[in-house]
Amino acid sequence: MALYLRRAMRLRNTIPTTLLPRNSNTQTCNISHFLVSHNHPTCHSQNPTPFPSFAFLTDSRRGFAKGKKPKDDSGGSTMEVAPDIGPSVKASASSQMDAAIVALSRELAKLRTGRASAGMLDHIIVETDGLKMQLNHLAVVSVIDSKTLSVNPYDPNTLKALETAIVSSPLGLNPKVDGERLIAAIPPLTKEHMQAMCKVVAKSSEDVKQSIRRARQKALDTIKKAGSSFPKDEAMRLEKEIDELTKKFMKSADELCKAKEKEIAQG
Repeated sequence: MALYLRRAMRLRNTIPTTLLPRNSNTQTCNISHFLVSHNHPTCHSQNPTPFPSFAFLTDSRRGFAKGKKPKDDSGGSTMEVAPDIGPSVKASASSQMDAAIVALSRELAKLRTGRASAGMLDHIIVETDGLKMQLNHLAVVSVIDSKTLSVNPYDPNTLKALETAIVSSPLGLNPKVDGERLIAAIPPLTKEHMQAMCKVVAKSSEDVKQSIRRARQKALDTIKKAGSSFPKDEAMRLEKEIDELTKKFMKSADELCKAKEKEIAQG
């Protein structure tokens, strides 16, 4: 019986410490000492030194653990959703095209035809008291009939300055003082003047169409720059809407110019 116990103790003392549980309080044998004198193993208790040849496995395992990246709890990589640029692109293009139409309307209103128009004097610059101001900031222009305009100044002292500015303008008007206002008769257009006015209308029409095309191209460039972040089908839909918007404003420009040409032709 004693022989069996000694063999069991000898076998137990030869087991490497790395194979034993780390939490165990069981006395372990110093394996380096065992290699020197295996016939007389001496056991050391408490806090043994791990077996050197297996230490790198522990360090490597820890190193791999530190190098691991945490997995996404959602089970996959997240994809950023690109903002919908459609409304802003369309609104910007519409605003620029509308501004071009407004500018065209103002330019056409400056052209004198054979009919009186309250806006035909708005662009005239009046110099008074050393300041230059637009006529419509100094007086109210109204239509008496199809051939006569009335200019009523806010300040009667500016009446002379208003008269001088109107006479100096390229409209060919010669207003007369009527009390505290000016009366301007619209002379009939000559054939040469009509032809010159029609050329100006055509030039204004082409200028505004160029502005509308630039606004369209700017919108298309913005869509193109969005690239893959903007769905292809959405990009195609937005491009189609921009083209429809362009056609709409082009049509408005044509209608304004044709109406002005008709007004000029009527003298």
